[in-house]
Amino acid sequence: MTSPVRRGPRRALSEQEILDAALGLLDEGGPNAASVRGIAARVHVAPNAVYTYFPDKAAVFRALVDHLLGEVDHGVFADRDQPWRQRVESFALELRARLTAHPGAVTLMIASPMDGPNALAIHERLLELFADAGLDATDAARAAYLLIVYVFGSLALEAADRGQAGPPTPEPERIASRQRAISARLPRSDEAAGVIAGYISTEQYLWGLHRMLDGVVGSPVSAPRPG
Repeated sequence: MTSPVRRGPRRALSEQEILDAALGLLDEGGPNAASVRGIAARVHVAPNAVYTYFPDKAAVFRALVDHLLGEVDHGVFADRDQPWRQRVESFALELRARLTAHPGAVTLMIASPMDGPNALAIHERLLELFADAGLDATDAARAAYLLIVYVFGSLALEAADRGQAGPPTPEPERIASRQRAISARLPRSDEAAGVIAGYISTEQYLWGLHRMLDGVVGSPVSAPRPG
């Protein structure tokens, strides 16, 4: 009589392990690489174990977006004793540093609704920050949205330029590569080639941020009337 097969202990799994595996696959191969099967293989479980925590890949990505936003250090922009513009700049640079380390995740930020607890906490902090700048509740909300659009739009273009997979290339190398590739042979483009090459630079990022903030605290613009 054959003895019954004894199964080993069931592999313990956590939500954090799934998110870490998804992020690793995103970093290596972009969103298409982070399938549920790929995630399961990375953590050495069957795909149905992943479904115990998340109903589908979209839910994994949604949780990952909020997890990455949870890594943003609020301390860099929450100090109300600091000038409000300095706090905005600190936030924008902190978020850029966090997300450019994971360019494959930037497209998820654009495609996913940022309504998790960490996203809402950041939004609340931005409303407070713009209120400290002297804006009323309506303009503070509009300014917070404008800032998010600017930051994520800039990061999406930068991620597209560098590619979504593999380790990030240092900024000076990417700028130099872009400048070598500029061969429009159009007079104004040739004259501005150095600036165009630096569109993905920290300098350009801050230039746009400062101009945007100048507008936010400038003369108020009436909201357009519907219809």
